[in-house]
Amino acid sequence: MAAELTVPQLSAKHRPTLDQALATIRSRAYWSPHPEHPKAYGETAPADGLAAFEALRGTRLDLGQPGTDGWTGAETSPYGVELGVEYPHVDPEVLLPAMRAGMGAWRDAGPETRALVCIEILARISARTHEFAHAVMHTSGQAFMMAFQAGGPHAQDRGLEAVAYAYEEQTRVPGHADWSKPQGKKDPLELGKTFTAVPRGISLMIGCNTFPTWNGYPGIFASLATGNPVLVKPHPRAVLPLALTVQVAREVLADAGFDPNLVALAVERPGEGIAKELAVRPEIKVIDYTGSTEFGEWLEANARQAQVYTEKAGVNTVVLDSTDDYKGMLSNLAFSLSLYSGQMCTTPQNLLIPRDGIATDAGHKSYDEVVSDLAGAVGGLLGDDARANALLGALVNPDVKARLEAAAGLGEVALASREVAHPDFPGAVVRTPVMVKLDSAKPDDSAPYLSECFGPVSFAVAVDSTQSALDLLRRTVREKGAMTVGAYTTSADTERAIEEVCLEESAQLSLNLTGGVYVNQTAAFSDFHGSGGNPAANSALCDGAFVSNRFRVVEVRRQA
Repeated sequence: MAAELTVPQLSAKHRPTLDQALATIRSRAYWSPHPEHPKAYGETAPADGLAAFEALRGTRLDLGQPGTDGWTGAETSPYGVELGVEYPHVDPEVLLPAMRAGMGAWRDAGPETRALVCIEILARISARTHEFAHAVMHTSGQAFMMAFQAGGPHAQDRGLEAVAYAYEEQTRVPGHADWSKPQGKKDPLELGKTFTAVPRGISLMIGCNTFPTWNGYPGIFASLATGNPVLVKPHPRAVLPLALTVQVAREVLADAGFDPNLVALAVERPGEGIAKELAVRPEIKVIDYTGSTEFGEWLEANARQAQVYTEKAGVNTVVLDSTDDYKGMLSNLAFSLSLYSGQMCTTPQNLLIPRDGIATDAGHKSYDEVVSDLAGAVGGLLGDDARANALLGALVNPDVKARLEAAAGLGEVALASREVAHPDFPGAVVRTPVMVKLDSAKPDDSAPYLSECFGPVSFAVAVDSTQSALDLLRRTVREKGAMTVGAYTTSADTERAIEEVCLEESAQLSLNLTGGVYVNQTAAFSDFHGSGGNPAANSALCDGAFVSNRFRVVEVRRQA
């Protein structure tokens, strides 16, 4: 296969980016090669991206994959827009052998070449960020700016981060070593040894509805960079962003002289449910999954032939003990509860507030005052419909709407949800968050705050004391998991106690956030998304453990 992209060309273009990524995962400093601002992509980029997205609607996206036995696609935007894109439906009996055919050459290319090819894929995706943003917006329900940033540069950063970790883990062992063992007066024993990073096999990435690229790219690029072919199985409501990703990856692989079938797409027909069938096939050796706890646990229990990485549900908690910036705390929490209608795995759900209230720089605030003030902060933030639409986006599916409506019957409503009309998309389902007051005096296993209620729902839970809050925090993290924990305190002793709970239960903690950083946001190269140490996820995005079990080192010894 003739290569239009040579290794020297790729190295000249992307080796500095790889080196900077490697340096940054060690320093944990801020860095991103992918611009966050829409204007950074050129004057015509917004219009060009929208036009490219519109041109995709009502078309058939032919990827040239082997094993295509029909066409499928039934995506409708949460904004009420019919996408009408058709995708190849594949016969795995044909596609999977074709995917394995290119493994040898991809393995022999080595960690550096694989990393550089992956970075070229990300660079071409980055150049189409505006187009991808519309694809993410109209499959996830994210507002455009969030879809642009989280679905574009932030997702690309997470993919690059995975490439950097993959390269670092594969190059810990040298490719060649001369081995000599002294034998006293006799000649030494001498061997030549080679060490090759060998992929496990085909990797299956099962995508999610809410963050198809942000959650999908780490697994895709971690597997591809470690030599594994990647089969992308998108969520049926969010196919387009990942289909475009596969399209770009196949183009780059072919341009670099590799088999494009190293990356392929598997889209299911309505109600087909192919994820379970694919997950247990013997060819599948790695699985990445983001979604419900039920299916994540099924994968962990049944896909025994594969290394399974899951991000599931959790109960995210904020402990309110005291604060020296009451206004900043309220503002920060209001934004965290509102962003993308709470449809993030990192959004706070349980707000644990001592029933006797908390000390603040604005004086002592009772439980009722804290709840009322926080409800007022959310209401003020979302009082203007234009700003509300920009922050909330649309509810991603009817299940979220049903949970939101049911939550109002769980307790006293401190903040009622309201419907927001979208001026550009009358079919969009936009709702402000609901906040419900609950009491932990008689906790039992059926208490609403002991389960995840995914969506724009939060529970203001009255607790006996800060110590009671910590006990409840520990219980929920241990039993249900948590992707994030937040806390507000002016006490050094309380801060240490909260930190100790999070260290013991492996939960990522944010303390006293009152500015422009929020508990439900994480930065690639610096923040870990999840820990892999509690039931919410069995892995972290991204660390060495996330990539190191996707390959094995095979040694060949030769007599010198």
